Amino acid sequence: MNILITGGAGYIGSHVVKQLLDETNHNITIIDNLSTGSIKTIKTLKEIAKINNKEENLDFIEADLSNFPLIEGIIKAKKFDAVIHFAASIIVPESVKNPIKYYMNNTVNTTNLIKLCLDNNVNKFIFSSTAAVYGQPYEIPVKETTPTKPINPYGMSKLMSETVLKDCGLAYPDFKYIILRYFNVAGADIKIRIGQRFPNATHLIKVAAETAVGKREKMYVFGTDYPTKDGTCIRDYIHVDDLADAHIKALEYLTDNDSDVFNCGYGYGYSVLEVINTMKKVSGVDFKVEFTGRREGDPAILIADNSKIKNKMKWQPKYNNLELICKTALEWEKKLLKEEA
Repeated sequence: MNILITGGAGYIGSHVVKQLLDETNHNITIIDNLSTGSIKTIKTLKEIAKINNKEENLDFIEADLSNFPLIEGIIKAKKFDAVIHFAASIIVPESVKNPIKYYMNNTVNTTNLIKLCLDNNVNKFIFSSTAAVYGQPYEIPVKETTPTKPINPYGMSKLMSETVLKDCGLAYPDFKYIILRYFNVAGADIKIRIGQRFPNATHLIKVAAETAVGKREKMYVFGTDYPTKDGTCIRDYIHVDDLADAHIKALEYLTDNDSDVFNCGYGYGYSVLEVINTMKKVSGVDFKVEFTGRREGDPAILIADNSKIKNKMKWQPKYNNLELICKTALEWEKKLLKEEA
């Protein structure tokens, strides 16, 4: 297949590109504006392509999805079979302060991309969505049928894009999509070739790894009075390589199946303190942790019901081990430190 991957220089997108280069012979074009993605990641992906004798299979174009004429020209010229769409703004507090950025980038740009797919006979669309579309869910674990009630502009901007996809799927019978709702993505490539480069990260495991290697003086726990076993929030952490595998399975699934929505998680969760203690264990560092008040909009527990993706798509996670997730995140931070030295 000839595949367009938007945001392929970013954290999750790059792991999908890496896996496609390792496991398939698809032709891949990455479009990324490098606002959060990295040219260093692109260089590593090109090295992976070279090792796999697939240099001709990978193309990178630095571009912003808001440049509609340029994106249209690329799609017309390349004649893609499928799009895997990652490019999005993802910081929840920022979305509250700057909602226009989120609706323009996450909803308007996605809608235009879908329109260009429809105009140019690109009939497979894999969409990177989020558990944030559920808001504060009333049932745990969260099913795909759980009502969607986002509590911030980030979640709403993603849900609006989901709605556009669903409506277009009804209006255009040849157009098929998979919506993947991620829970908490963490870790790095098992071979530690790529990982999360985004500065000022807010993800717990990334922050804990940065604190363990001394990049941060201390880290914070937001809220210790939740109705959980130790008072801290519980989340479902999925290794980024398992999530990447779900995207490749989704592409294959669309060949013979109808459009659908799937949760991506492991089906059980760990508390913030359990994650921190695991990072301390794998790193051997008793780093400083400070306790502070709750953040607005944090649900106490967020765990995916993953039975649908396992049953329908035959997706089987390989890395659902918190120590392994923390260890890959830690090794990646050590690699970044060497890079900076």
